[in-house]
Parts: sequence; C-alpha cells; structure tokens
Amino acid sequence: MGDHESDGYTVDEALSSVGFGAFQGLALVFAGIGWFSDAMEITLLSFIGPALESEWSLSPTEESLLSTAVFGGMIVGSYFLGFIADAYGRRVGIRCVAMITFAAGLLSAFSPGYKSLVILRFLVGFGAAGGHVYLAWFLEFIPTSNRGAWMLVLSFSWIIGELLEASLAWIVMPRWGWRWLLALTSVPSLAVLLLSNFAPETPRYLAMKGRTNEADRVLEKVALINRKELPPAVLSLIIKQCRPMTKIFHQKKLVSFPQAEAREGCRGMAWISF
Repeated sequence: MGDHESDGYTVDEALSSVGFGAFQGLALVFAGIGWFSDAMEITLLSFIGPALESEWSLSPTEESLLSTAVFGGMIVGSYFLGFIADAYGRRVGIRCVAMITFAAGLLSAFSPGYKSLVILRFLVGFGAAGGHVYLAWFLEFIPTSNRGAWMLVLSFSWIIGELLEASLAWIVMPRWGWRWLLALTSVPSLAVLLLSNFAPETPRYLAMKGRTNEADRVLEKVALINRKELPPAVLSLIIKQCRPMTKIFHQKKLVSFPQAEAREGCRGMAWISF
C-alpha cells in the first residue's frame, strides 16, 4: 500500500475500500422513504379526484387542473431544490424537500375550498420535485463500481410508494374520506424530516467545498458502521481532489456536445411519454 500511503486516496477509493455495508443499507432505507413519500403525494390525486368532483361540484377541467398544478410545481421545484442541494448541501436539500412536501401535504387536508387546494398541491409538487436530491445523497455514499445497480434498486421505492398509496386509499377513503387520506399521505415526509437529523452530509460534497476534516469524519463513521478500516492517507488526496472541482461551469456546457444532446433528447422524450 506504499503508493497509496504517499499519494492518499480519493473519496471514491475510500468508499470502495469500506464497500457496501450496513451504513449504505440504512442510507437506502432513508432515501427510499423519501422517494416513496413523493410517489404517494403525486399518486393520491387519482384517488381523491372523484370525491372532490362530487363534494365541490368540480368540472372535468377543474379536476384536471389539480394534477396540472402538481406537475407545474415540479417544473419549478426541480431546478430550485437542485440549486439548494448544490449550494448548501445534500442534507439541507433533503430537509427542504421533506419540509415543503410535509407542510403543504398536511395543509391540503384542511383546504377550505378548491383554490386553496390548487395552491397547496402546487407547493406539494414543488417539494416532491426534489426526489433527485435523495438520489444524489444516496449515490454519493455508494462505491462507483456498483452505483448504477443501486440506483435501480432505489427506483423501486417509487413503485412501493404507488402501491402503498393505493392500499391506503382503499382503506381510508370509504371510512374517513379524502381529507384523512391527504393527512396520512404526508406522514412519510414527516418521517424523512425527522430522520434527516441523523443523516450525515456526503463526503463528496464536503470535499468539493474544501471541508476536508468533516469529509474525513464522515468516511470514518461509514467505515465504523461497516466494520471496515479506511486507508491511513484518505485526507491528503481529498484536498488534492477538491481543488480542480472549485471552478463552476455553465449548465449549457454539460450538454454542449452532440452525444449529450442526442442522449438528453431521448431521455426527455421518454420522461414526456411517462
């Protein structure tokens, strides 16, 4: 290990040395709760729409506007919450996502009328758009060799959320009505908000911001929970690693070559069809 002792280890090499263990398992559960809470909030309109149409005498256009408000909020929130996560940390981003989604989701249950519900569902969409923050936080604790596989595993949380919401609606709607369904659907976001107190910032983000001592402490915590040992020279290359990452590039440069343009175009069409 002579070369590594003199040169140090990158964050990715440190994560590879501690492997996928108990810490990453807990991180998967935490991020998974975040993902399925977002799925539940987005799916529930399918179940409360007919009840709202009957109770408030909504037209088909007014009913569809509720869904439009959610997705409109997601368009705005996805960019804003991504900026928050990059500027102030993944952990701060997660707390913003959970706080907005929980507060707007719970208040939706007390909506006095249609207009207030549209506004609150827009805010729910704004918060639920931060699902990519959960993804970024989780993957930054995963060794690069199997990051793609675990991203796929995390994506199943969305399906779990849809199944949970369908089950919850089946139980709650006939007995207590749509307001209780809205209130109970917000509970997973509250769980994420509370659990975020125990979620550390990612070592990659800390290293990029030059907070190398904090990054090293997080890596030591991961190694301890996984019952592995870190190489003795992790910190030295974290410093070298983060120096070239301090320059900020314009977003357009990320997709300014033909391969990226074609790939992102296909991805965009896939999301539109979804």
